[in-house]
Amino acid sequence: MEDLVVRDADVVDGSGADSYRADVVIDAGRIVSIVKEAAAAGCQRPRARRELDAEGLVLSPGFIDMHAHSDLALLRDPDHSAKAAQGVTLEVLGQDGLSYAPVDDRTLEEVRRAVTGWNGYGDDVDFDWRTVGEYLDRLDRGIAVNAAYLIPQGTVRALVVGWEDREAGPEELDRMRRLVAEGLEQGAVGLSSGLTYTPGMYARDAELTELCRVVAAYGGYYCPHHRSYGAGALEAYAEMVALTREAGCPLHLAHATMNFGVNRGRAPELLALLDRALAAGADITLDTYPYTPGCTTLAALLPSWASEGGPEEVLARLADPVTAERIRHDLEVTGSDGCHGVPVEWETIEISGVTDPALAECVGRTVRQAADLRGEPPWATARRLLVRDRLGTTILQHVGHEENVRAIMRHRAHTGGSDGILRGSKPHPRAYGTFPRYLGHYVRELGLLTLEECVAHLTSRPAARLRLPDRGLVREGYRADLVLFDPATVAPGATFAEPRALPTGIPYVLVDGRFVIEDGRRTDVLAGRAVRRTPV
Repeated sequence: MEDLVVRDADVVDGSGADSYRADVVIDAGRIVSIVKEAAAAGCQRPRARRELDAEGLVLSPGFIDMHAHSDLALLRDPDHSAKAAQGVTLEVLGQDGLSYAPVDDRTLEEVRRAVTGWNGYGDDVDFDWRTVGEYLDRLDRGIAVNAAYLIPQGTVRALVVGWEDREAGPEELDRMRRLVAEGLEQGAVGLSSGLTYTPGMYARDAELTELCRVVAAYGGYYCPHHRSYGAGALEAYAEMVALTREAGCPLHLAHATMNFGVNRGRAPELLALLDRALAAGADITLDTYPYTPGCTTLAALLPSWASEGGPEEVLARLADPVTAERIRHDLEVTGSDGCHGVPVEWETIEISGVTDPALAECVGRTVRQAADLRGEPPWATARRLLVRDRLGTTILQHVGHEENVRAIMRHRAHTGGSDGILRGSKPHPRAYGTFPRYLGHYVRELGLLTLEECVAHLTSRPAARLRLPDRGLVREGYRADLVLFDPATVAPGATFAEPRALPTGIPYVLVDGRFVIEDGRRTDVLAGRAVRRTPV
């Protein structure tokens, strides 16, 4: 007898096709049969050791988070309800060009310092890996949900070239190519970049093109956080489209937003650019989160010249009054490349997390508000935070536009990605609320997408980008990574005031046919594993 039958579910199978009513039978981690309209047909109902009545619930494939920052959270937090409770059954890690493999001892320490604001320093993690394959093996010991990995181009550059702003030499480029090839052979699904973050931003297009040629040869894809989401955003998107076309590499645009005042209402220009490229044969997808504010670290706003050399060099420059004044001028007057070429507006920069508890009074305030409380200019407050928190301060940037968010999420190349940073006292609610917000706010409340369309955006489209042959659809023989939700009540619990509140209306989530969420509560099941690239 099979393990489980889900009875009388409204199946939204991920293809975009109309829903249908069915009994779905699961055994040994896979969907073994789907009996449509079993009750109405009066046929023999399938039996199993356990039967779950799904009356009133939608059964869909598990959601795929195409842009996640759970690289350490999956290891340190077995519960991981932030994602499991949303119905996420697969996350894509290694984002924005900075993560923890491949590394040597020096680079690992540098990266840990550089992305403390994203993932914490990792005092509670045993870094017992150095290669991509070893990191994936570590995930295979058991995690809450499945995870795929992108090779982080910035980490590769740090390992080979360092944190200097210079071109890679021929031998260095050859070594970076080999590292990317090795990571793909060990199971990575592609390559990411953070082209407003050091040291990835120091790579010229020719260098990135050569790495993308390697990615293409292995059937992976390139996922850039491109060079601007503000002034010059359209040019930055066009740069990535041209680069990957030259390399023959599929392109997935990370958190494909159009932010800051210069881009209000300009999403149709981006979509027209993508449509022209798609019509010409380009292979392009993108992801977004359904919120207007962004989230990053305060240090990310600094100009690239001030970030050269790594975290210690940055802190030394901030400590020097003359250099600090030059940084202020770039931020407030010129428009730092770290702030996407737009002069910073301190009233839009909300402090969401600090690593030094003595700075906790700043959390939840904008930099300008925190400065006003101290009776000092905003840059003085920002500089103090950067130095005392050793670059670990996390921020929300209130610079997005709802009309852009809505236009982009309706595009045929769109997928969902939370970009969820889980650290900080007041993280962005997208980390806990992205997927139920799509289903509740944009489907049920606004009717911007049909339920079938939205589920396809969150399941089969990302599975196709990841080249997963047995995920992303409710089909016989497919993996039983599934979510059951109530379309009438599904909603995020997370808000900007209470960002860690869990969603409602998602009572059951299965990973590999095992319940990780049951009756709305997290079980102790660790059914997630590393999902490796399918060989070409």
